Amino acid sequence: MSWGTELWDQFDNLEKHTQWGIDILEKYIKFVKERTEIELSYAKQLRNLSKKYQPKKNSKEEEEYKYTSCKAFLSTLNEMNDYAGQHEVISENMTAQIMVDLARYVQELKQERKSNFHDGRKAQQHIETCWKQLEASKRRFERDCKEADRAQQYFEKMDADINVTKADVEKARQQAQLRHQMAEDSKADYSSILQKFNQEQHEYYHSHIPNIFQKIQEMEERRILRLGESMKMYAEVDRQVIPIIGKCLDGIVKAAESIDQKNDSQLVIEAFKSGFEPPGDIDFEDYSQPMQRAVSDHSLSSSRGDGKPEPKFGGRSKGKLWPFIKKNKLSLKLGATPEDFSNLPPEQRRKKLQQKVDELNKEMQKEVDQRDAITKMKDVYLRNPQMGDPASLDHKLAEVSHNIEKLRLETQKFEAWLAEVEGRLPARGDQARRQSGLYDGQSAPAVNNCAQDRESPDGSYTEEQSQESEVKVLAPDFDDEFDDEEPLPAIGTCKALYTFEGQNEGTISVAEGETLYVIEEDKGDGWTRIRRSEEEEGYVPTSYVEVYLDKNAKGAKTYI
Repeated sequence: MSWGTELWDQFDNLEKHTQWGIDILEKYIKFVKERTEIELSYAKQLRNLSKKYQPKKNSKEEEEYKYTSCKAFLSTLNEMNDYAGQHEVISENMTAQIMVDLARYVQELKQERKSNFHDGRKAQQHIETCWKQLEASKRRFERDCKEADRAQQYFEKMDADINVTKADVEKARQQAQLRHQMAEDSKADYSSILQKFNQEQHEYYHSHIPNIFQKIQEMEERRILRLGESMKMYAEVDRQVIPIIGKCLDGIVKAAESIDQKNDSQLVIEAFKSGFEPPGDIDFEDYSQPMQRAVSDHSLSSSRGDGKPEPKFGGRSKGKLWPFIKKNKLSLKLGATPEDFSNLPPEQRRKKLQQKVDELNKEMQKEVDQRDAITKMKDVYLRNPQMGDPASLDHKLAEVSHNIEKLRLETQKFEAWLAEVEGRLPARGDQARRQSGLYDGQSAPAVNNCAQDRESPDGSYTEEQSQESEVKVLAPDFDDEFDDEEPLPAIGTCKALYTFEGQNEGTISVAEGETLYVIEEDKGDGWTRIRRSEEEEGYVPTSYVEVYLDKNAKGAKTYI
């Protein structure tokens, strides 16, 4: 079975087929590359997951890890971290042993294919040239034969004509002989070229083309064999880490088997045992006769010690004042949609902000994956310069890093807004609890330091949430508007938590970490009035600053 003999007339189809074979090889390389990226991403997520659930140092969580079940969970987290490392090994080995090797082989394969088909086209051009020469000699021989016949006929006509001179007859005879000689020469030339062409054609179809097609066949078979070897290596890379992954899983099983429920139960006793004896029986008190009530020595009242009355929680609840919540009028500005979606109701705003945060996180993850892929490609280029110039990726890498930083800042901004909204929305099932014990009528008025969904100085519509986890208690005679003509005195200071670009009228720009004077606190609209100098003052979002009010200042409120 040989392509040279079986497919001698399928040059174009073989050219297409071999190109398809190279495309298949490149597709497999792309598949392995995406697999390595998935392995790296999976390993990173496993490490982040393990880190996320690790107990925080110097926290209450560390105390919980005295239980065997928690210790087993900690061992599971550590084993998962090692488990993630094996997926990184898979990615590295597939890159080094499959991707790099196949990429180099593809380049060699393309050069070999190009050389073989170049030889084939050269042989085709040669046989086509020989064919053209044969056709030309054949037409010339045909033309000379026809001219020789005409010359002979003309001589015979002149010789038969008695009116023609002898000189003309002789001239016609010589011309006929010359044409006959030319026809004979053309015949000999045509015969020689025909023999040469037949020889060239025989060599072309029985020697040149079979040899070239045999090389192409061997090249294609090597490609197929190399693809099969790469697939074996693909499986072998996975198989190499199975023993270590098995050890990680064995470690998790061992940790699970180390759980001692009796020991944990004993630890609970040690942690919460009060040491008191259960109360004894209650004596019968006969009210039909005057008698002193007997109290058991082991009753609950005896365990109270000095007999002091126990303080009641929330004893002033009857005098409780519920927070006065103001709702501003809707002032929706047509055609203007605030970036923080403050024109929406709180729950809708929370959903929009959460959706925006999720989108930004997805975009940032894509950029991070792209950066990792570019970094790996650059490493491959550094190890194999023939594959590409590493410096050519620096610009793209810098651009992706810039995009990641930009997305990170954008995510932080939206997460801050989201935290403000979630801090104001009542937790499900907690409303009754807050109504029973969160507010005290005799306590100092509270001011929420988070930005609210209210009407901002630029007139865009916002709406305040009716109930909040931290709310502002306003005096009944609180005035919403201040029209003081004189400059307001400073009632405290504030520190900028974030950079704010004051682009609207009435706002002021601040830089992160900058300290300024507070001249008018948040009146319920989510904006705080501050001053940098005597002539430079304006509003900033309350959530962008941390306010320190002077308790002795006039009009200052207390934060709780």
